[in-house]
Amino acid sequence: MTTAFPMLLGAYETTATAHGTTATADEPTATAGEILVRCRELVRPALAETVGRLHPWVAEMAAYSFGWCDVGGTPAEGAGGKGVRQALAVLCAEAAGASGEAAVAGAVAVELVHTFSLLHDDIMDGDQTRRTRPTVWKAYGTGPAVLAGDALFALAVEALAAVPGAGAAAAVRRLSVALGDLVHGQADDLLFESRPWTGPAAVGPEEYRTMAEHKTGALLGCAAALGAALAGAPETTAATLDRAGRHMGVAFQVADDLLGIWGDPAVTGKPVHRDLRQRKKTFPVLAALSARDTSAAGQLATLLEESPDTPDDATTRRAADLIEQAGGRSAALVEADRHITAVERCLDGLPLVPRASAELHTLLGFLARRDI
Repeated sequence: MTTAFPMLLGAYETTATAHGTTATADEPTATAGEILVRCRELVRPALAETVGRLHPWVAEMAAYSFGWCDVGGTPAEGAGGKGVRQALAVLCAEAAGASGEAAVAGAVAVELVHTFSLLHDDIMDGDQTRRTRPTVWKAYGTGPAVLAGDALFALAVEALAAVPGAGAAAAVRRLSVALGDLVHGQADDLLFESRPWTGPAAVGPEEYRTMAEHKTGALLGCAAALGAALAGAPETTAATLDRAGRHMGVAFQVADDLLGIWGDPAVTGKPVHRDLRQRKKTFPVLAALSARDTSAAGQLATLLEESPDTPDDATTRRAADLIEQAGGRSAALVEADRHITAVERCLDGLPLVPRASAELHTLLGFLARRDI
């Protein structure tokens, strides 16, 4: 079965009018790609200046992780990350009625933390490629990659602590809460690996939702809330945007799980069936196993319980087929859509600047409504 995964910038566009907000006739709503590029260009000088304060070797690893250079420091033209979290910070500041510049310190902080988490995640998961290039630990070594991640974490705190006025302490506290949740979610994700596929001790979909909210949603929520808070928005607005970001995180993680099984390696930069090879308990797998009344679910449980720690290609292909037959793929799509709807309700219930609100909806559509 061939499936398209349009993940390139601008692959999914949605209009503001679909969500009850409109742009003016002479200011058409930007595409997701244009929004992400604009926000990256706004944040990039401050991000580069901050990274430049590191030890030169560590700064090179950080620049490599951002896609700015190759090993050895030669400038690179390849695409790095999309910059979703920094874009959320900028857009939420604009939605609160301020200039995007008000959120730059927050955008830098969340982008640094996100990259720090990726460096460490790649080591913990044993992933050898990211964005079609060797991961930092493969390119530079495990120890250096840990060091670079630690340096980015320290820089993130420093960036927020330097915010002028009384907002610095609150911003650092908000980031600290998100970091605590992120670690909590990562710990649960790692512990899931040692739990059985079936039986009373098996991981359930609800535990997965909590893990995903912490591991992925906490930083997205933090980015949105920081942008609004640094723009002077009321705490109630920041808290609602934090909640929206957490729902977005679950939707994003579920979509990522789908890509981890059925994604096109040329687009994702990861091998096909990667998550099944690693025997990860992702949402499609858990949803399929929960379908007790289907023959496919029973066959899947047997296959997973009897397969070796490093299943071969035939086993992973069979597992992917059984997951789809048992309804795991369709259940994951429903789950992602449910959280997208929750995000839209959060945004529609806030007094946001219409154009910025429209761009937030556009970004949401790009992130979660993928052809999977």
